[in-house]
Amino acid sequence: MSIALLGVIAMQYYFVKESYKQKSQLFDEAVNASLTAVAGKIERQEIVDFAKAQERLNQEKYKADQKKQQQKEKMLADQLKLQERIKNLQVQQFDHQQSYKEQEEQLKAAFPNAISIDNSFYETYVRRKRYQELLGFNVFTNYVDGTYIEADIEVFAKRKIPTIPSKDDSTRFVIPIMQNGQVVAIQTATLMPKVNSKIAFDIHALDKQLAEFNARRFEGAESLFDTLAIIGGKSMTILQDIEYAPELAKRPFQERLNITYLRNELAKELSKRSIVAPFNIEVRDNQSVVIYETISHKNPADQFKTARYSTNLFENDLGNAPGILSVYFPQKSFIIRDNMGYLLFPMIALLALLIGAFGYTLSIIFKQKKISEMKTDFMNNMTHEFKTPVATIMIASESLRDPEIAADGNRVNRLANIIYDENVRLGNHIERVLNIARLEKENLKIEKVNVHINAVVSNVLESMQLQLQKAGGTLNMDLEAPQDLVIGDELHLSNVFFNLVDNAIKYSKTSPNITVKSINHKGNIVVTVADKGMGMTKDQKDKIFDQFYRIPTGNVHNVKGFGLGLSYVHDIVKRLNGSIQVKSEKDKGTIFELSFPLKGTTPD
Repeated sequence: MSIALLGVIAMQYYFVKESYKQKSQLFDEAVNASLTAVAGKIERQEIVDFAKAQERLNQEKYKADQKKQQQKEKMLADQLKLQERIKNLQVQQFDHQQSYKEQEEQLKAAFPNAISIDNSFYETYVRRKRYQELLGFNVFTNYVDGTYIEADIEVFAKRKIPTIPSKDDSTRFVIPIMQNGQVVAIQTATLMPKVNSKIAFDIHALDKQLAEFNARRFEGAESLFDTLAIIGGKSMTILQDIEYAPELAKRPFQERLNITYLRNELAKELSKRSIVAPFNIEVRDNQSVVIYETISHKNPADQFKTARYSTNLFENDLGNAPGILSVYFPQKSFIIRDNMGYLLFPMIALLALLIGAFGYTLSIIFKQKKISEMKTDFMNNMTHEFKTPVATIMIASESLRDPEIAADGNRVNRLANIIYDENVRLGNHIERVLNIARLEKENLKIEKVNVHINAVVSNVLESMQLQLQKAGGTLNMDLEAPQDLVIGDELHLSNVFFNLVDNAIKYSKTSPNITVKSINHKGNIVVTVADKGMGMTKDQKDKIFDQFYRIPTGNVHNVKGFGLGLSYVHDIVKRLNGSIQVKSEKDKGTIFELSFPLKGTTPD
């Protein structure tokens, strides 16, 4: 499971790493494309500005050319109409050719030996039956892959006679009928023309008209720039002005650059490519002198810590480009991570789910292992606890079989008492185990009757006086709660307090010192059982209500029990709508605080 989890983590790391690389490459491509577009716009804008200046100087020339321009626009419109007609005719011709191909494919499918012939050949040799005997056929056999045989048939005239011209443009086919590799008869087939001659004639005529239009368009071209203007459909005046573009390169680089336009266009181009992150701009001339920048670097090394992209400005000038535009992204990594957020969040969520499931599985495994160990310890303790009374009963029974002992009434009575006490002890052990089993199966019968807690506690303490005296302990009892009537089961409540007092006696290193009190608090009766015994650590305190758990006492196994008493106490208290709290310090004692709602009050 650990290897599988590490494998998943490694795969996700590799996937995120590759996705980051891919996003970074896309980011680089988008920024470079934006820079290239901005550089082109700046150069074109300079030309347009220059053209506008020249246009203002050539207003009279512009007005004189208006009429000529209108004529050219009309000519262009006529040319477009011709092109549209040619296009429509070409589409009709294509449809005609497709129809012919479909007919030809159908004929070939029905008659694979069909041979296409010229119309004049058809009129000369085929249509006139008396000349059909001049037809000859050659059969060529080809072996394909050594197994498949492919046959080709060729038709020819055995003797030349005067040729009769074709009467139409239909497509003719000769279909030879063969027997034993010889042609014994022929059939003919006529299909539509391959090409619609009328459409072809119209296309040719329109192409001729279009060529005449093109020739007329170039009549006014006196220079290369005039020709470029005509081909590109631009204003001839503007392109004539571009002839003076080399003059632009002579201007100072600072005067050619509009910083506001540059920043606005760069922001637009980046926004088109979904990049809205803050950026810094730097412009240098070809001597690496900084002309403009939006932020200065206090430390020269800082500029190399951010992503930098550059492009040439006015690179179409003759010679080297006069300037370099650079853009910096100080937060490139954050930008890419933000773009990957839709991938990272579900991946992290799934990874957390896997780790949580893995941790939960491990906790279940360790918990089951611990429960198994506790059950094994419980079986050992139960075997020991059951073995002692059984062995005592067996010894007493064997003694009763001795005639001398059987004759002594006092000894028989003492042995009978021993057997009775051990049976009671054995029955109590069995009853504890059965009660816990009934609690687990939810079928333990609990009566809900009126019970006076002070009386129950007093009876339990009175019954345990002998056991407490045997241990040399002292008991402080302060049952002064004026209201002690609750709804509960007297038997199980007695067992609860018996277990608590019994534990206080067993887990005292010296003579037990036990204090039992009862008070009323907020509609409840609170009973505390305190001792000054060995106490518990915080870890032990959190586990004492678990089944089969017993506080370890080192190598001295002087505390008997199954680890079921406090689990039973906890379940009974909960079933009676009560609560139990534990306060304990190691080697300083333990306080159990039980709270039950008084009759007539709502459980808190």
